[in-house]
Amino acid sequence: MIQRLLPFLTLIGLFVFLAVASPHFLTATNLSSVVRQTAVFNTMALGMTLVIISSGVDLSVGSILAMGGLMGTMAMSKGQPIAVGVLAGVLTGAAFGLLNGTLVTQLRISPFIVTLGTMGIVRGLALVVSNGLPVHEIPKAFSYLGEGTVVGVPFVLILLVACAAAVHFVLEHTRLGRYTFAIGSNNDAAVYAGIPVKFHTTMIYAICGLLTGLAGMIEASRLMTGQPTAGQGYELQAIAAVVIGGGSLRGGEGSVTGTLIGGFIMGLLANGCDLLGINPYVQQVIIGAVIILAVSVDELRKRSSA
Repeated sequence: MIQRLLPFLTLIGLFVFLAVASPHFLTATNLSSVVRQTAVFNTMALGMTLVIISSGVDLSVGSILAMGGLMGTMAMSKGQPIAVGVLAGVLTGAAFGLLNGTLVTQLRISPFIVTLGTMGIVRGLALVVSNGLPVHEIPKAFSYLGEGTVVGVPFVLILLVACAAAVHFVLEHTRLGRYTFAIGSNNDAAVYAGIPVKFHTTMIYAICGLLTGLAGMIEASRLMTGQPTAGQGYELQAIAAVVIGGGSLRGGEGSVTGTLIGGFIMGLLANGCDLLGINPYVQQVIIGAVIILAVSVDELRKRSSA
């Protein structure tokens, strides 16, 4: 039970520590900034939750985020309405997620290898399409997606909660959710049970891509530019959020609540490093160490229950 509560207790402990260590932490401006900063990779992490529960992994999400943001902002720069631009970014992400799922299921290659390859392909395509240049001609109203508020609450937080509720519903109350756990727990048994494994695995990657495309539009809105180099290293943060929140890289385990807790732990770590004047490069060390620690705890829990 303690191990299950460990991510939540870690989040509370980190919050209390930063509140004591820095007088600027509990200000409304800073907390709002944490929410906005974490909304991007938290949205990605929701999709990654499905992938990891199914015993897969998606290393291409950072590149897909860049491509989604780029396609959406390019559409707006050519005169399309903001809603059309956002839809273009989301559908671009879904399309590349669908490609990942199709390659994994049809070629029967490890998701690690497939998404490692598409990570380079999609990043290269983003640079080719944009000639390596960012897109700046974006309507000012687009900034509302990433920076707007509703009755004082950041709009991205409302959007994140809505996405989290949708993914939770899928996992807990739909056939796709049940099959996701079954595929991750034992892929062969799922096949023998008559589960359409290929179809549902493809849909899992498509949903991950869709949410990553949305994250790309949020990132573009915050920066007010479409960057072909955006999202570098974000795949690590998304995977870390799921693992820290209790998801198992072996598959079959994970939850939306745990992922959100893991994501906010990542956000507080980054914010705390900034407030305390810690070298930003040290954050990379911390993230890597936290991932190893989280996986180690998961392995110890599995061995003790075996």
